[in-house]
Amino acid sequence: MKIVYLYTALLTIGGADRVISNKANYFAEKFGYDVTIITDSQGNVSPVFPLSPKVHLINLNIMFGQQYQHSILLRGYYYLKLMRKYKCRVIEELRKIKPDFTISAFGRELDYLPKLDDGSLKIEEVHVVKRYIRNFHRMENGSFLYRLVAKHWRKKMEDAVKKLTALVVLTEKDAVEWKSVCDHIYVVPNSLPFFDEESSDNSFKNIISVGRLSEEKGFDLLIEAWALIHDQYPEWRIQVYGEGLLKNDLEEMIKEKDIKSSFILKDPVKDIRKEYLSSSFLVSSSRFEGFGMALIEAMSCGLPCVSFDCPSGPSEIISDNVDGLLVKNGDIQELSEKIAYMIEHTDERKMMGQRAKKNVIRYSEDVIMERWRTLFNHLIEQKSK
Repeated sequence: MKIVYLYTALLTIGGADRVISNKANYFAEKFGYDVTIITDSQGNVSPVFPLSPKVHLINLNIMFGQQYQHSILLRGYYYLKLMRKYKCRVIEELRKIKPDFTISAFGRELDYLPKLDDGSLKIEEVHVVKRYIRNFHRMENGSFLYRLVAKHWRKKMEDAVKKLTALVVLTEKDAVEWKSVCDHIYVVPNSLPFFDEESSDNSFKNIISVGRLSEEKGFDLLIEAWALIHDQYPEWRIQVYGEGLLKNDLEEMIKEKDIKSSFILKDPVKDIRKEYLSSSFLVSSSRFEGFGMALIEAMSCGLPCVSFDCPSGPSEIISDNVDGLLVKNGDIQELSEKIAYMIEHTDERKMMGQRAKKNVIRYSEDVIMERWRTLFNHLIEQKSK
């Protein structure tokens, strides 16, 4: 079976980059699929997460982002020029490879991908919950003009989705959100990138949080929550691993709240397992999630999680009061209370951690990749009818 992934670049630690790299490696190594990843802006940089020698990597070297070197008035023109080049190169490569499946992660090629007559079945993977995809929600909360633009682009997106062979989402809740658009929806969660034989003993005075330093991850809310209770737990600290545009803002907020010694922003690391294993539990303060990779990673290392019950992943991953604690979305006071509860109840924290490690096995690579193989076979069977 031949599979092609279209993805902008494998340059960041965590998130979709790691998911796609791991998936491509598994398909090639374990299933024997012929897998190619086509990137548009990889440049001469090696992927952050190594690819199997059996996975082909083709960089089209379009290098989106060049348009920002020009004035606002010219950016649109240069972007369209890059898009035309990108489309032509993608078509050229697909006709050479002749894949059975072309898979995109809701990238810029969505508009034209379903229309390509190259013989492959077209799949889109959605890594962000529907209502927040492509930041349409920000425009929809803006001026009349922004709302009008958002409405146009959302409709265009939904029209493209209707023409796909399959739309793959990460959670059952997000599948419900998409049912008004199409009925060819399949739920396949992300898989664990690792399952550590070791487990934290949950006795460290460290709380961990992981994610981009961006609005959706809600680290400003976590700062607010920790500021309410940090004086009660002077030996404890929260360590956040991530990078992003809000780093300076968050550092300023930490300084203002006078919690610099116990709330620490750290650079992302490739081997996050070590950090989970030296922590006692994870806190997620996201406003929304496509899934919640940090949750299942932490649980695989024996950590219980405290998380906002945000759309749309945490409630499908965490069993409340069994292997973690769910908090009303955006409720800073309750978040601080649940963090305090986890700190104070050592025995319960350890028991939750043990249950977390057992319960998260349902996201193991073997389990999830088998679901992908079943989906591929099902779609091919449908096509032959």
